[in-house]
Amino acid sequence: MPPPLLTIDRHPAEAPPRPAFGLWNLGFRPFYLLASLFAAVSILLWVAQYAGWLPFRYLQSSAWHGSEMLFGYATAVVAGFLFTAARNWTGQPTPRGALLAALATLWLAGRILVVTPWSVAAAAVNAAFPLAVAAGIAVPMLRAGNRRNYFFVGLLAGLGVLALAVNLAWFGIIEWPARAGLQVGLDVILLIMAVMGGRVIPMFTNNGVPGTRARRAPWIEKLALGGIVLLIVADLVEAPAPLLAILCAALAIVHGARLWLWQPWRTLRTPLVWILHAAYAWIVLHLALRALALLGAVSPFLATHALTIGGIGGLTIGMMTRTARGHTGRPLVADRADVTCYVLMMLAALSRVVAPMLWPDEYVATVVAAGACWAAAFLLYFAAYLPWLLRARLDGKPG
Repeated sequence: MPPPLLTIDRHPAEAPPRPAFGLWNLGFRPFYLLASLFAAVSILLWVAQYAGWLPFRYLQSSAWHGSEMLFGYATAVVAGFLFTAARNWTGQPTPRGALLAALATLWLAGRILVVTPWSVAAAAVNAAFPLAVAAGIAVPMLRAGNRRNYFFVGLLAGLGVLALAVNLAWFGIIEWPARAGLQVGLDVILLIMAVMGGRVIPMFTNNGVPGTRARRAPWIEKLALGGIVLLIVADLVEAPAPLLAILCAALAIVHGARLWLWQPWRTLRTPLVWILHAAYAWIVLHLALRALALLGAVSPFLATHALTIGGIGGLTIGMMTRTARGHTGRPLVADRADVTCYVLMMLAALSRVVAPMLWPDEYVATVVAAGACWAAAFLLYFAAYLPWLLRARLDGKPG
């Protein structure tokens, strides 16, 4: 009979060691890294161009900048999150390995083509990426019969159609107000965030902050999500401004009530949770500012950046840190780098939305300050998480 120590030895063929390189193991890994690096570099280039410091032209206009943040940054984060979440929802594999690498290459090709003369190719690639992501989550959902989340496939397909239409409109191939398409695209991202925020923020709050009783009221949930669907339709048909203003004001009240039920004031000592509440508060502010902008009281750019920086930026960096920690086998506790990222993102939103209202004569300076804070947050995220996302999980589990 062999010595006891020998009973735990296994032949390499029976238990092959997990490879150390893990970049292509699950969707969040490459797309969080690509999105964070692109978010930093693209904004630094755009701010330098806006301030007149760049010796060459990076993007043709502010609309192009908005398109890259929507169809470039935001869609990449959504892809990484949904590839990861869909595997949990269905128990089925989502793109990994060579297929995941090909999807990342497709996304990267879109970012390169928009700064080249190949306009039709850029339009095709930017439309193809969300459609490919939709297919990547549709297959496991269909296999598992996960009907509850089928709508994500439709939303991604809609983003693909919008990306194509917006690109073709800017290139003069079709006649359509491209900025209206960007607004509808932002509404779609807003709906995705509202759905996922309603699912995870109360749960994370109750799990992460003992004694908290974050809850959801069914009638508020229906009004909150149904109202955003109505907003998408209203923006798609270009409804009259007064009607849109009333809808946005009503939605601000509903989403404010939704956030109140989650008890955000109890989360201040738990950064991994308060960042999600803070980001959702910016969504409420976005809806209120958009109502005012439609009535001519404030600049529409303030409303847009309350959503894109405070809402999208805050919620995505909060989820990127939390999911990256959880899916690499690390503790769900924010460290100093994470907290610094959160603070920088909130400073970026304040600089871009609140500061211009207080110091309108320093508008360019506020844009530069916001861009610097945004870029610093994502460069710090990229540097801190790169070693973790390149390597396999600490606990040896797949993903």
